[in-house]
Amino acid sequence: MKRLRVLHIDSGRKWRGGQRQVLLLAAGLMRRGHEPLIIAPPDSPLLRRAALAGLDAEPTPMQADLDLRAARSVRKRIREFNADIVHAHDARSHAIARVSLIGHKGPPLVVTRRVPFVPKAARLKYGNRVSRFVAVSNAVKNAMIEGGIDPQRIIVVHSGVENPPPALVPRRWRDELGWPADSVICGVVGAMTAEKGITSLAAIAAHLEPAARERARILLLGGNRDGRIEIGGVAGFSAGFVEDIIPAVAGMDVLWHPSRAEGLGTAVIDSMAVGVPPVAFAVGGIGEVVEHEVSGLLVPPGDLAGFTSAAQILIHDEATRARLAAAARVRALMFSADAMTRDTESVYYQLVFGGENR
Repeated sequence: MKRLRVLHIDSGRKWRGGQRQVLLLAAGLMRRGHEPLIIAPPDSPLLRRAALAGLDAEPTPMQADLDLRAARSVRKRIREFNADIVHAHDARSHAIARVSLIGHKGPPLVVTRRVPFVPKAARLKYGNRVSRFVAVSNAVKNAMIEGGIDPQRIIVVHSGVENPPPALVPRRWRDELGWPADSVICGVVGAMTAEKGITSLAAIAAHLEPAARERARILLLGGNRDGRIEIGGVAGFSAGFVEDIIPAVAGMDVLWHPSRAEGLGTAVIDSMAVGVPPVAFAVGGIGEVVEHEVSGLLVPPGDLAGFTSAAQILIHDEATRARLAAAARVRALMFSADAMTRDTESVYYQLVFGGENR
């Protein structure tokens, strides 16, 4: 198997799903014998975590899409590293990579797109210098095609998550917070933004029937730590950003995922992997992950009443929760970090050699 030198560029200054995917991919490539190098902004969580994982990573300020200083720095590093592949993981790094490769026939440029929105000015931004686009779901691919991008240049590689450890010990939220033993913890995970549906939570909670509202507890994992809260008449707790997220998610009973738009939804996959069934709006790539009434419950986009009804089913019906949880664990195995790494590696080999593992 030919060893590849892959230069990854990511401009994110926060730790979100995209940065996690960069780290998982780079680590997976290193385990498979390749040589990854990550370029990211100074003091970014990605750089810190990459260093802890034993990955080569270098800081480069990236202030704007047309940051010529960043482009010159990346161009110099591509040459010094003798990269076989340049892989840009977000819109800004895509723009910087394109500028850095002007007049440079190689290496191939791969660009990952993670959002299900139709791209604007596709012919200008998504020119022929990009060898392949990696879409994290078919929903993202379809949006790119609608924006005018040639479908032959788009490969779908679903995002992946790490398999939970066999000896995983779920966090005991009821004991920590003094919640009743029969309470049902309905967790919300990720960025606490309007796009992720955080503003819908009050309406969803307020429309729960009294018995469900009494039994439910809302746990927020992400954003700022605000401590004990009340949302729509339901008691809850805002834990903020949690470093050890998998045990925290495993300590929930149900995932509420009211996101308005989602490229794929790794928070949903994480919850399914530890046996926490999701209730989610069927937006973006969510329907590619969750099988309705098999591994979770899907609701038409924007249907708050439908979301509340689905939430109530899983609050009251323990048997249904258990059935969905078991199927969710199996379904999540299809979206592993190892599979994501192998599929991306295959894209690289196709570009460099015209085939696989040469």
